[in-house]
Amino acid sequence: MVYDQPPIGSPVEHEHATAVLLLGALSVFCCGALGPIAWAMGRRALNEIEAGEGRFGGRVQVLVGYVLGIIGTCLMVVFGILFLLVVLRGNHH
Repeated sequence: MVYDQPPIGSPVEHEHATAVLLLGALSVFCCGALGPIAWAMGRRALNEIEAGEGRFGGRVQVLVGYVLGIIGTCLMVVFGILFLLVVLRGNHH
């Protein structure tokens, strides 16, 4: 019987670690629409890392990208509301 054991040596970086970090950073600094994508991918990757029992590395990168994705999403919503308020206020004059 073969058991699925973690590989010997250092863990392999999760395949989406860099992508989540990049999407999260871009969502804060230039494109808020990427925030929900970073948020969703980050949550999924964190779940996979924790379920992987040490097989995957890159948890810090994923966590930072995940948090930045949440911040980017919140900023996008705030700026969207402010934009709507400015547009609606401008139409009443």
